[in-house]
Amino acid sequence: MEYLDTGLKLLVIGMVTVMIVLLIVIWLGKGIIAVANKFPEVQAQKPVSKQNAQVDAKTRKVLDAAVSQITGGKGHITDITVK
Repeated sequence: MEYLDTGLKLLVIGMVTVMIVLLIVIWLGKGIIAVANKFPEVQAQKPVSKQNAQVDAKTRKVLDAAVSQITGGKGHITDITVK
């Protein structure tokens, strides 16, 4: 009976310890989120290209044919961006 009592005490102490640690983690997480939300969001700027590169007609036809073949005629190219 003594071993059962000791086991139950250890079980309760362990569970209480885990709950305390989890509560601390939750509170710290909420605190970090609150601090992070006080700063403005930094937005990434798109790189400005110095040239507006155009795709020639032959390349456009090849790309249209490839997209048409892959999608079974259902897909269409609406915009081409050259990087």
